[in-house]
Amino acid sequence: MRTVRTTILLDADLLDRLERHVARQRTTKTSVIAAALESWLDSHEQAPEFPFLAIGRRSHGRLSLDARSIARREAGRRGGGRGA
Repeated sequence: MRTVRTTILLDADLLDRLERHVARQRTTKTSVIAAALESWLDSHEQAPEFPFLAIGRRSHGRLSLDARSIARREAGRRGGGRGA
């Protein structure tokens, strides 16, 4: 995984707590912040909205295959694809 440097501003008390925690756990601020951010994002992200609804029958019988193909393509545009 590629990492990039960023800067965050924290309340001094929060930074003190973080520094005490990483010293006790023998870990890094980066790993604690990354884990906390992942957890927060996982709990706050909405389920993907699909821009279509397909109900019915098609003469060629491919409706479900077409819908799956469209759903995969749309999910890939939002960064949810397997190759992303």
